[in-house]
Amino acid sequence: MPHPDERVEYEFWTNSNDECGPQCDEQAAFVRAFRGHAQLLEKAGYVLFTPHYITWFCPDAFQDTPQCKAQCINRGRYCSPDPEGDLGAGYDGKDVVVENLRQLCVHRVANASNRPWVWWDYVADYHLRCSMTENKYTRRCAEDVVRSLGKLESTAVLKATCAGFKETTEPHVCLTPDMETDECLDNNGGCWLDEKTNITACKDTYRGRICQCPVVGGVQYQGDGYTECKAVGPGRCAMGNGGCWTETRHGKTFSACSVIR
Repeated sequence: MPHPDERVEYEFWTNSNDECGPQCDEQAAFVRAFRGHAQLLEKAGYVLFTPHYITWFCPDAFQDTPQCKAQCINRGRYCSPDPEGDLGAGYDGKDVVVENLRQLCVHRVANASNRPWVWWDYVADYHLRCSMTENKYTRRCAEDVVRSLGKLESTAVLKATCAGFKETTEPHVCLTPDMETDECLDNNGGCWLDEKTNITACKDTYRGRICQCPVVGGVQYQGDGYTECKAVGPGRCAMGNGGCWTETRHGKTFSACSVIR
């Protein structure tokens, strides 16, 4: 069904395991066959695609068993069945979980860098180049696939990581100018703007724009950030003449702004 943003949203439940028989082969064949169509739809902005990966958890009472240790990570929180059904041979279920998480990360970072179609390339290429039967189902092979697809923009990776922190608990790197976007270019983000000096209260962060009265040239502005910001403190007359009358006559500038200490 069309979503209110005029894109059709659809989801796909999958798994990175390539030794689960006909079901895994069918999923891999679908990704290869539908890949080109999906990428055209995403590049044109017609759809919003979300992959999901099937996992289960290990109850606390069984976390120390060989089964859970071989098939789970994060103290039993994420588990996947052993690929060959033999805990003593080949790859383990926990290897599948790690690759599932890696593919989810590729999807998240690709979306953050406005290249959501990269997920299809990664999954299809990984299945062909990093199979379990050839003993290449590894992190190193995954990194080779990513390199062959082109490096994902570093700021996009950082944004995806920062989004995992609760607001006000994020590290300082998440609040640096490198994380700013362009939301203020659209109607100044709905924030206050002094058109004479082009001073604005709009500031973009990875979470989106905020309206916050700025500090300019050491002068602090105060207000709600949306409808009003006024310069305060000793240097306020230097910023837009403090909002007071001013006039230049015979090369001399006169001002009604006076700082009261």
